[in-house]
Amino acid sequence: MALRANASLKEVAIVVGDALRRHGIHAVLTGGACASIYTGGRYSSVDADFVLAGETKRAQLDAAMASLGFVRERDRYVHPSLAFFVEFPRGPLAIGADHRVRPVQLTSRGKRALALSPTDSCRDRLAAFYHWDDLQSLDVAAQIATRHRLKWTVMRAWSDAEGSLEKFEEFRRAVVRRRHHQRRSS
Repeated sequence: MALRANASLKEVAIVVGDALRRHGIHAVLTGGACASIYTGGRYSSVDADFVLAGETKRAQLDAAMASLGFVRERDRYVHPSLAFFVEFPRGPLAIGADHRVRPVQLTSRGKRALALSPTDSCRDRLAAFYHWDDLQSLDVAAQIATRHRLKWTVMRAWSDAEGSLEKFEEFRRAVVRRRHHQRRSS
């Protein structure tokens, strides 16, 4: 299958996820690509990270990616026509200490890929804020929260387990400010 040179990161991620699935590889889109999708492109990422579940041989992964025109260069897969590359960070799939992550399905034009949910993508960004004081990740998490319905009780309980209730409250205030700003701008 040919990927257009002007394909969006979301299109690339779904096509790659679908090819992996068709090759018997269980993989979940995570990281900045999910944040980009859930912010409607306001956050920009240049790669799609998929966490693999279960045993996957390098040859099987190479074949799946080659079916789309990707070539492995060290630990990433590049495509001659695309600005985006694909990586497979080491698993297991988790957000902070929480390994009970339930992916959702993204679909487009008959293709489908597993990805973090908006709630889990938000938690993923919050983990960077909680543990490394990454203010850009706080802003991206707030952007996701203003665009999607999140499971706030899950997020609060997870934040408590991560020892970050104070930062969770800072996040909630950032969401309120962002929503207030959006209403005033409308």
